[in-house]
Amino acid sequence: MTISMYQTSAPRFVALLTNLSALLDKAQAHVDAKKIDQSAILGFRLYPDMLSMTRQVQIACDSAKGGVARLAGVEIPKHEDNETTIAELSARIAKTIAFIQTIKPEQIDGTEDKEIVMKLGPTEVTFKGQQFLLNFATPNVYFHVVTAYNILRHNGIEVGKRDYLGTM
Repeated sequence: MTISMYQTSAPRFVALLTNLSALLDKAQAHVDAKKIDQSAILGFRLYPDMLSMTRQVQIACDSAKGGVARLAGVEIPKHEDNETTIAELSARIAKTIAFIQTIKPEQIDGTEDKEIVMKLGPTEVTFKGQQFLLNFATPNVYFHVVTAYNILRHNGIEVGKRDYLGTM
């Protein structure tokens, strides 16, 4: 059985973002129960040169929507990066999931050799579709979701591996 480009991307990204949203629900319950200022968690970094919890969620969303949009050849929705609450980050995830679910399998399947050109800082990088999906887009989504998970876990939110993996 062959796994399609679509099956390798859109449903996986939706699952990861759904799990991330559930992690944020647990974070919200934690800050409410403990009367913690949520900005302490949202601004937290695992190390000073790493990005904050808020940026991890924003980039996870950007990587997922950008990945499927580039493969499908559609415009990437723009988000303002102005979220300051857990509820706003959850809304961003919901918007990202809703966008991804508009993409049909036929828009992505067959894009293994499609040329994907993007700017990474000052450098322009060219990928083939499959290389872009497997070596860039997918690892980025996983990296930022697991980093968000680690920040929450480090800050005492009771999450575990099952929360990260979600239902299987």
